[in-house]
Amino acid sequence: MAQTIAQEWQAQKAEIDPLSMTATRGANAAIDKVSEKKTEVVEMLAEYGGTDLVCYRSTSPAELIERQAEAWDPLLDWIDSTFGARLTAHSGVMYAAQDDAALARLRDVVQGFDSFELSGFHDLVTLSGSLVIALGATQGYADTEAMWKLSRIDESWQEEQWGEDEEATALAERKRQDFANALKFFQQSRD
Repeated sequence: MAQTIAQEWQAQKAEIDPLSMTATRGANAAIDKVSEKKTEVVEMLAEYGGTDLVCYRSTSPAELIERQAEAWDPLLDWIDSTFGARLTAHSGVMYAAQDDAALARLRDVVQGFDSFELSGFHDLVTLSGSLVIALGATQGYADTEAMWKLSRIDESWQEEQWGEDEEATALAERKRQDFANALKFFQQSRD
């Protein structure tokens, strides 16, 4: 991580571009923000498990329902077998409570991350909208690109139905790169 941060600084020209310095920003966040409010950060991230993206499924059309199930059910099975946390999928967008014991087990996993890991993990969760996808990414469930695609099933479906929106595509690409950078930061924090 130190080498990555040094390379980011060496790459700066006449003006410093903080947006090009993802590891530096992550380290600063870990030191200045996360370490000061670790309990609050852990709680905020763990709460995603109660309303996780992969647990809320479409009610139609049948093809999208099937696509979500094929992609997300194995991930929920993996979360259960890896962490002993069975989360339940629901149809629709109305809130449905998850098992408190399962959520507590996932919170314990997040609690085990240090401030640097939490800094990267925060971005993985918020960019994907999923504690489950972020845990899968950090634990090697699948590669970075596959994990990102798991978070974009609904958006990909919409693009297939209605065509691509240039602004939405550009924003999604920035988020995809941010997701990859966050995972790299998380992994480097463990080295």
